[in-house]
Amino acid sequence: MIINVPDTVVTDALRGMAAAHPELSVDVEGRLVVRRDAPLAGQVGLVSGGGSGHEPLHSGFVGPGMLSAACAGEVFTSPVPDQMVRAAAAVDSGAGVLFVVKNYTGDVLNFTMAAELAEEEGVRVAQVLVDDDVAVVDSSFTAGRRGTGATLFVEKIAGALAEEGAPLEQVAAVARRVNESSRSFGVALSAVTTPAKGSPTFDLPPGELELGIGIHGEPGRERRPMMTSGEIADFAVDAVLEDLRPNGPVIALVNGMGATPLLELYGFNAEVQRVLAERRVAVARTLVGNYVTSLDMAGCSVTLCQVDEELLRLWDAPVQTPALRWGR
Repeated sequence: MIINVPDTVVTDALRGMAAAHPELSVDVEGRLVVRRDAPLAGQVGLVSGGGSGHEPLHSGFVGPGMLSAACAGEVFTSPVPDQMVRAAAAVDSGAGVLFVVKNYTGDVLNFTMAAELAEEEGVRVAQVLVDDDVAVVDSSFTAGRRGTGATLFVEKIAGALAEEGAPLEQVAAVARRVNESSRSFGVALSAVTTPAKGSPTFDLPPGELELGIGIHGEPGRERRPMMTSGEIADFAVDAVLEDLRPNGPVIALVNGMGATPLLELYGFNAEVQRVLAERRVAVARTLVGNYVTSLDMAGCSVTLCQVDEELLRLWDAPVQTPALRWGR
């Protein structure tokens, strides 16, 4: 790994981010990334965060049209409530703050505690829970479904509505609607290696893959011998469609888990599009790349979000963040 020592991986990354993105205010020691122009008068603040190792989620999505602030925890470990409270205070203009929370036990507990503490300090807080992963119901990290690729959809679409000056209740409602309209399924071709451990966190023999893997390396539905790109697309897309059952167009996210090159992801996207066409699902927009990752894990995930005209308009709205930008 290109690191100094495991203990400083997160702070080193934040120092580098600060140097690369002067449009952001980065508190390295406090592990907060905030829009430099926050708070914006009359605008709802969007705050998210989670364990590091999933970059560009969440810090890479801070900026106009998306998040107001992100809290970085240790690798695969939730941020602490104090970070979230300080983030809420930094972005609150009096219009309130929305917490976007992936459904992992530590995140849920800490964001809930932070919401209570922020309310005591006079900040109005709403929360939306992202739980889009159809692979398994419970895992070692969750009660219920895991939060994965739909987090990007929630942060982008809710962020666009907040940018328009919509009230907190409306921003929270659209965030929940996006989550309810989204489903994901992930596949791993290799195990993840954390800086602290320095070796794979689970055993995945060469020539095998894990169907339904979680973004921390949690087990999925089953392990099989290596499959072709087309076979993986058939399995993953069908798993999503079986649960989502869309009756309108979708936005498709073909996401890399961190170590899969774009050459493979675009080839996989071709197969995803084939399956969707065969299943007569219209695709309104497609995003391909490494957005919700798991350090050095090889693999991919598919997320579909059914959209109407309003959600598609908000998706297309301008955004300017380190990892996602268009229309500005």
